[in-house]
Amino acid sequence: MRAVALDLGARGVRVARFEFEYMARRSAGLRPPPDRAPVLLERFRAAVARCGAPGELVIGGKSMGGRMASMLADELGVRGVLCLGYPFHPPDKPEQTRTAHLAELQTRCLIIHGTRDPFGTPDEVAGYTLSPRIALEWIEDGDHDLKPRRRSGHDPDAAWQQLLEASARFVRG
Repeated sequence: MRAVALDLGARGVRVARFEFEYMARRSAGLRPPPDRAPVLLERFRAAVARCGAPGELVIGGKSMGGRMASMLADELGVRGVLCLGYPFHPPDKPEQTRTAHLAELQTRCLIIHGTRDPFGTPDEVAGYTLSPRIALEWIEDGDHDLKPRRRSGHDPDAAWQQLLEASARFVRG
């Protein structure tokens, strides 16, 4: 997320970042599990409130951060949601979808997702009921970090540029 924020900033987009508390504890060498959704959602609400003017904001995040952003978007009245590597379901548990709210989402949303992501394959995602406000950008051979394998023939640098360009188009759009 830092690299995406830096790239958007270099393109003239004002960016504000925050970190969930459990992630900040990880930087101290601890490995705590994520907080429960109500705690994460409240932290996200507070971050958006500090920015002000939610109607001008595009919020988002990587994996669970994007999921929390998508759960709050309509409530907060933001301009858009950018999700990188959305966790459609836990790995190896495709029956435990995390998509119910995505069917009703009214806020425009871009999900950038790898075709090898264990949190949702293209075939699985094609079977979900998603709001027409959601666009998908697929990174060919990308994993949950959106990185393709070099041996796949897909250039990781080109995939990274695809992610950055798609993000910038969406945020500006």
